[in-house]
Amino acid sequence: MTEIFVDADACPVKDEVVRVGERHGLVMHFVSNQWMRLDDSPLVKRVIVPDGPDMADDWIVEHIAGADVAITTDIPLAARCMEKAARVLGPTGKPFTEDSIGMALAMRELHQQLRDSGEMMGGNRGFTRQDRSRFLSALENMVQAAKRG
Repeated sequence: MTEIFVDADACPVKDEVVRVGERHGLVMHFVSNQWMRLDDSPLVKRVIVPDGPDMADDWIVEHIAGADVAITTDIPLAARCMEKAARVLGPTGKPFTEDSIGMALAMRELHQQLRDSGEMMGGNRGFTRQDRSRFLSALENMVQAAKRG
């Protein structure tokens, strides 16, 4: 049975995940190192992990399986989930694929080096209404594909 795993710290699409998950009757695991406000659905599972680097990531990777879907902006976590054959979607609606994950990891490393050297400033662009809409559509499609196998 397909389940959804959400890297919930600073995830802007928790409500959208709940809407899609409930529509399909899927268990949703929201993993964070702090309590979070979520719907009181029996399908919603809050997983609070201890503070520490990659504790939420490690929990997700330990529990996710091939039929499952992960929601994250964390590129290394996306790669780890894909190694377990899970489907992975970013909150802007962009799926991580076998073709894109290598480039995403390389770009992440390059941007980190540029930030560390002071050659690049600033962060990511803001989250838009179009991102939210694109995410809902992409998650719906991904869940349907995961359920079909």
